[in-house]
Amino acid sequence: MIDTLGIKQIKIDLPFRLNHVHCFLAEGEDGWTVIDTGLHNKYTVDLWDKELSNKEINNIIITHYHPDHFGYAGGLQEKTSAYVSMTKTDADLGYNAWTNEFINEIRRNYTLAGVPDEKANKMKNNTEEFIHYVTPYPRVDHYLEEGEKVRIGNYEYEVIFTPGHSDGLVTFYNAEHNVLLGTDHILPKITPNISYWFHGEENPLQLYLESLDKIRALHADYVIPSHGKPFYGANERIDEIKEHHEERLTKLQAIIKKPCHVYEASQKLFKKELNVHETRFAVGETLAHLEYLRKKGDCDREMHNNSWIYYK
Repeated sequence: MIDTLGIKQIKIDLPFRLNHVHCFLAEGEDGWTVIDTGLHNKYTVDLWDKELSNKEINNIIITHYHPDHFGYAGGLQEKTSAYVSMTKTDADLGYNAWTNEFINEIRRNYTLAGVPDEKANKMKNNTEEFIHYVTPYPRVDHYLEEGEKVRIGNYEYEVIFTPGHSDGLVTFYNAEHNVLLGTDHILPKITPNISYWFHGEENPLQLYLESLDKIRALHADYVIPSHGKPFYGANERIDEIKEHHEERLTKLQAIIKKPCHVYEASQKLFKKELNVHETRFAVGETLAHLEYLRKKGDCDREMHNNSWIYYK
């Protein structure tokens, strides 16, 4: 079905366990539109050079600021002079998330989360390693607005704000064909990482669950995600994702019956072996769930030896 929409899916490999991202290319009346760009590395540059040969790229739409979507936006804009659009929320995050000040603050926050110093330093260094994947930064020419209409391929889509995975993530919905470009909001096989990164929205899991309900009200039939294959039945998948988070919250409530800090809780929640990059996401996701529980009144938090301790 994706071909009939006038959208081409571009699979870009990633050097992570989540080993690919889908970006998109669509022809319009005034040239071509790119949706998301992949990391800024030689592989991605060469792939886009081949894909965009003899095409005039007028628009680049970035769904959110995470490196696998935002990374090559600036480099591609320099090559094409394309007009870049994304939400102001995630543009601001993208400009700030890899600054020295921000990275040093993250290191201090890992201590708050109870991460051992050696591991915390490696996690900080891992964040720094992404700087070359996301620079140069794009010049954002237009901030996407909720409800705005954008032309993607053969049809018009409504911009829908769906914060949670990032504070400013957007999806795109075409009512005529009941199609959702689900970006990283709804994925077919895995659940999007919902992390609290010690800044921005303080209860990202609550926001994410509300965003799921927002999309659920559309009863979207066909979903085109940024990771994994397109699938039918948004609401069935939404229900599965919500059940997953309920199970995770229940596990955490059991874990913190014995008071512990975030890092310790994350090790009990994510039991398989994780590398440094994956540990960052595990800590962020554990904290998001703990803060959701705390704001509901289902657990408490105290400071002990410069780290937060959560307990039920």
